[in-house]
Amino acid sequence: MHPLASIVDIGLYPLPDASFRAACRATLAETGVLVMPGFLLPDATESIRREGDAKRDSAYFCSQSHNIYLTPPDSDFAGDHIRNLEVISSKGCITDDQVSEKSALRLLYDDATFRAFLCAVLDESELFAYADPLSSINLHYAEPGQELGWHFDNSSFAITLMIQAPERGGAFEYVKAARDSNAGDMGFAAVQCVLDGATRPERLAMEPGTLVLFRGRDALHRVAPIEGSRTRMLAVLAYNSQPGIALSESARLTFFGRLG
Repeated sequence: MHPLASIVDIGLYPLPDASFRAACRATLAETGVLVMPGFLLPDATESIRREGDAKRDSAYFCSQSHNIYLTPPDSDFAGDHIRNLEVISSKGCITDDQVSEKSALRLLYDDATFRAFLCAVLDESELFAYADPLSSINLHYAEPGQELGWHFDNSSFAITLMIQAPERGGAFEYVKAARDSNAGDMGFAAVQCVLDGATRPERLAMEPGTLVLFRGRDALHRVAPIEGSRTRMLAVLAYNSQPGIALSESARLTFFGRLG
């Protein structure tokens, strides 16, 4: 039996299979997102949810104002220009050092087959954990009224697992190819159309156990405000293409409230 068979539906998602990997890679390349419902088995999802509930009081909650580009303000543009427009993101987080050694999240994150699958789909030669003790595995909490404002990612890919969906709201919304960062095109007009409602984003309402791979560097995206009484719980599995990389001290203080 494969080591992941206790937590992943290997029958539905044959991670070692080369043709399956190629199909997933093609989907991600074409659409910028790969959605795998039921990736985690229900018992594994529930065990992570219980761990999240138990550690909820240890989470670091913060609300941050930032621009859509996650960069310092640019004085070449007016304060209300889309380049400098401020949005709000608010969430709670427990960090890698707070995740149990026996957690299904850690089993998945460290598994060689899963990492090889990610490398094949993401077109990476190798993937490495963060060098700092906080950043590799995070479990995010979004309480009613909280949201993740519109933004572009600095990283080329994101890997997430839905653990608990909210009662209402909290949809993942995105517009692919809203900018071309490689060409230096910031996509001001495209972003303005999204904020004005002229462009309707794609929407994902993910069920618990869903794995998502997302290319967010040029795709504008957000998590809509949470509604109802149930917390949205999402695991983020973060890797680097080079070894020895740590999240900066300023970023750790901002996101986690501590350095280690």
